[in-house]
Amino acid sequence: MIIAIAVTFCFIILRFAVTLFNFISDPKLRRVNRFYPDLVSILIPVRNEADNILSLLKSILEQDYQNYEVIILDDDSSDATYQICADFAAKHSYFKVIKGKALPHGWLGKNYACYQLAQAAKGDFFLFVDADEKLGLGLINSAVHRMYANKLCLLSLFANQQMDTIGERLVVPLMHYILLNLLPLKLVYLVKNYNVAAASGQFMLFDAEVYRKYQWHQLVKDKVVEDVEIMRQVKANTCNAEALLANGMISCRMYKGYEDAINGFSKNFLAAFSYNILWFLIYIVLIIGGPMIVIMTLNFQLILFMAGLIALTRAMISLAAGQNAWYNILLHPAQMFSLTVVAFLAIQRHLTKTIIWKGRKI
Repeated sequence: MIIAIAVTFCFIILRFAVTLFNFISDPKLRRVNRFYPDLVSILIPVRNEADNILSLLKSILEQDYQNYEVIILDDDSSDATYQICADFAAKHSYFKVIKGKALPHGWLGKNYACYQLAQAAKGDFFLFVDADEKLGLGLINSAVHRMYANKLCLLSLFANQQMDTIGERLVVPLMHYILLNLLPLKLVYLVKNYNVAAASGQFMLFDAEVYRKYQWHQLVKDKVVEDVEIMRQVKANTCNAEALLANGMISCRMYKGYEDAINGFSKNFLAAFSYNILWFLIYIVLIIGGPMIVIMTLNFQLILFMAGLIALTRAMISLAAGQNAWYNILLHPAQMFSLTVVAFLAIQRHLTKTIIWKGRKI
């Protein structure tokens, strides 16, 4: 029992230290007022996004960046996505929509859609975004500035998450929670080892010349979590890359409701552990089982110390991610239950190869 408690507190303190480093270092994209003339190709893969796509397209139209093109690839949607995009493009000359080709053997849908978009793009930078986002003013200028300032081949941003239901609040905050208390985000740029990697497919900005040379999406054509794999490939090829928080310049509603969020998270969760189920299980046991052991001791001082560390960790992560700290502290036990459900489904679906997303088996 003593050993289990000691291991639990070492794990909690270590995660607290990582969170504190992230909170102090504040790894966010900074707003800049400088304007850039480079052509930015904004590339959007869509599949059954009729409910989301217009909000994104309108937010692009409101950008203060002047020189851009928007290419939307419809990946065999069965709803009105293509027609909505075509009608919008007909009214705005910088926008165009194309039909995706049949999915070849060995490719995953989104990866092939992004690959096709890159072949059609003409820009100096390729910006891949998802259909369920809204872009804020100043985003593109600030991102391009960061690319030049740090001589980056890839900049990836973690968007601020919009959560409209209690079910979403029980799952979606887990993304930033796990990210910011497991990895000092600044190290993605500072450490050249490709294993130190994090990225979000919600915003991937590439130097187009380097992209054309390496064809990043082709290199990861069969990877479920292509964003992190691309980050690893970029770093493995000795190119500079960085991952940051979006600092309010991108918002995204990833999922609509509890079940949708659980299914979405279980699709990619193992990727953070390189699909090593043993390490994943150790993490789950420590993060959930450890605190339960401490509570079972009925030692008020130990419980209070543990609760204080967890609460401070949740508060710092919430503030960094632009989320409500009180919600995440109060909902922490329920979010840990959701994490358990996600972990079970992630392992079960990985072992049985039954992951399905957007109507396709992955």
